Amino acid sequence: MWQAILMGLGMVLVIEGLVFALAPSRLEDLIRALSAISPETRRLIGLAGVAAGAVLTSWAISL
Repeated sequence: MWQAILMGLGMVLVIEGLVFALAPSRLEDLIRALSAISPETRRLIGLAGVAAGAVLTSWAISL
């Protein structure tokens, strides 16, 4: 169980690190675009991401 959690966290860090390493100026554009979105909409986007991640994780475990 802990191995899977650590692997998942490691993958997230790799993907996040790639964004900072390969496209730092695009990240600034993304931050500006996100600041124009209302907090309620950002919350819904976050909840949709959590739901999609949970579905993908449960699907991967069932394989």
